[in-house]
Amino acid sequence: MKSVAALLLVGMLILWTELPTGSAWSCPPVHITCAMLNPPNKCYTNWQCPRGQKCCPSFCGRRCISRPPAIPISYG
Repeated sequence: MKSVAALLLVGMLILWTELPTGSAWSCPPVHITCAMLNPPNKCYTNWQCPRGQKCCPSFCGRRCISRPPAIPISYG
């Protein structure tokens, strides 16, 4: 019984560490994908990116992306 409780605790800790830490932004949508069968990935998780960046799918593989600007910029 103690081992089951310990296993559940470890599982909850793992899930907790995967939660975003104050970053409510999400990855931008990708509308174009490359034709490579296995595109190269520069990252696999957010932990592999510098602080303030996320590991997001890009047009060809995954890469670290910075947070978009808070205020939309329009030139017009």
